[in-house]
Amino acid sequence: MNKKGIWCLLLVSAFTSRLFGQVTFEATVSKNELGINERLRVEFTMNKDGDNFQPPPFDGFRIVAGPNQSVSNMFVNGKRSFSKSYTYFLTPLKKGTTNIGQASIEIDGNAYKTSPVKVVVKDAVELPKNPNDPNYIASQNVYLVAELSKSRVYINEPVTVVYKLYFGGNVRPSDVSPIDMPEYKDFWSQDIPSRRTIDREMYKGKLYNFVAWQQTVLYPQRAGKLPIAPLTLDVQLDVPTNRRDFFGNQIYTQVSRTITAAKRTLNVLPFPEGGKPNTFNGAVGTFELKVKTSKNALNASESLQVTLQVTGKGNLKLFSLPELVTPSALERYDPEYNEQVKTNLNGMRGNIQNTYTLVPQFQGKYPIPPVQFSYFDPSSKSYKTVTSKEVVIDVIEGPKSVGTIASISSTTTAVEAPTISNAFQFIAQRASFKSIVQTPFLGSTLFYVLLLLPVLLLIIYLALRKRAPDATLMAQRHKAKLVKKYLGKAKRNMSDATDFYLALEAALHNYVKARLHIQTADFSKEKMENLLTEKGVDAQTVALFIRVLTNCEFARYTPSSRSSMEQDYATAVEAITQMDKQF
Repeated sequence: MNKKGIWCLLLVSAFTSRLFGQVTFEATVSKNELGINERLRVEFTMNKDGDNFQPPPFDGFRIVAGPNQSVSNMFVNGKRSFSKSYTYFLTPLKKGTTNIGQASIEIDGNAYKTSPVKVVVKDAVELPKNPNDPNYIASQNVYLVAELSKSRVYINEPVTVVYKLYFGGNVRPSDVSPIDMPEYKDFWSQDIPSRRTIDREMYKGKLYNFVAWQQTVLYPQRAGKLPIAPLTLDVQLDVPTNRRDFFGNQIYTQVSRTITAAKRTLNVLPFPEGGKPNTFNGAVGTFELKVKTSKNALNASESLQVTLQVTGKGNLKLFSLPELVTPSALERYDPEYNEQVKTNLNGMRGNIQNTYTLVPQFQGKYPIPPVQFSYFDPSSKSYKTVTSKEVVIDVIEGPKSVGTIASISSTTTAVEAPTISNAFQFIAQRASFKSIVQTPFLGSTLFYVLLLLPVLLLIIYLALRKRAPDATLMAQRHKAKLVKKYLGKAKRNMSDATDFYLALEAALHNYVKARLHIQTADFSKEKMENLLTEKGVDAQTVALFIRVLTNCEFARYTPSSRSSMEQDYATAVEAITQMDKQF
């Protein structure tokens, strides 16, 4: 390249640099790798003032502070230097690699964007041991522990895991929200509602306050060493400082911490092979077996119900009932299944049953043979078999089979078909005929009644229509019924904030369960929000409903005024009313 070309290239580069290099807008982070328990500072800096600043969404992080805006104007050797920045402090919500997205701003009518910044979140790191650092104080006074009721169980034997949130040293949680909920693979699980009241007990040789944050009953479905996934919580804490206010009260500062319960492993034992009966189908616990009938004597073609019921304590929802065997002369319909099972921290308790409808065809006595049911008792580490009593059905009247059998000793003995000569003896074969006197319909009493009936019905309809309340009044009455049904207890407890918010939260949960026709204890805000959205409730009403639930959770740890309780009550009434209209 000749000299002329070089000079042209230099001139173009200088002009481009001057034209496009005057405005800078960039994003910087305090570190590109951090522990999940650390904070990240993100700063967006520009060298020229702009408008309409739009931060990125910060996916995978939660904003704990910001935006903090700062402006700097400096004159050095007669030259002006300008700098403006927006600063955010973030805490990571999960481990892994993520990007801080692009921020945007308008400067002199032009739009500028920052480049994405890659950040790697790793395991928790040890914080500096500074007794005056609020983050260090919080790390030494807040713990999340998963406690197992047993460490060794058999398949389908219940075990309870309780996640306890310990806090001490005048540290107070102001907000707690789950980040990673445990997924219990290889387990049947059911959450047990907790009142989350504050109790005290010894932990690590020190007396701590604690809250049973989550309680779950687990039934392992296979043998081996099964891991129990940890629970991760994002906790907002009020931490005391060395400063005091004008009245001498200690000043608190707020610290955000992400805490995870340690991973636990459960040793699950297989069922012993020795002595296992052929009728065993996975039932574990202690049970009783009953076979009951609605009647023991009836006529042919009438029906009766036979109920096979298993009662006791164990994995009632996780095994099938034995089948009821009946003689072929009793027509049997498919059973109707019913369960009355309650689950608490000790496991399932109650009964399950199959109800069969039987219809006998012929006279005779028909025995229903005993039913055997086997289960494994973990307390004695042995199999047990229970047997029901034989039930005899006495069919008194009906068609007779050839050589009517007084009793049938085996279920495999079939009742013979009736002969032609006596199959229909129970049907009357002689009839008495009477003459029918016909009267003319036209001009009869019935004719005039049917003629005037439409006119009378029209008059009654018009009279009722005038007296019917309008749609607004009906809507107000319906709203009053809903409020009285679900929110009456909360309104009566407004004198006590704790009872009020417990009742209000229970009312909201009961309303959604009743409306969606579901029965579950696994009822987190996220799941509730998804269910309501799937049922067609608009986003604004769902957000209103979730906000009331969030306020109920906050009220457990922060004092509430009468006005805030009244506001939350009014919001709950509005949310239920709007959802009811949309349902």
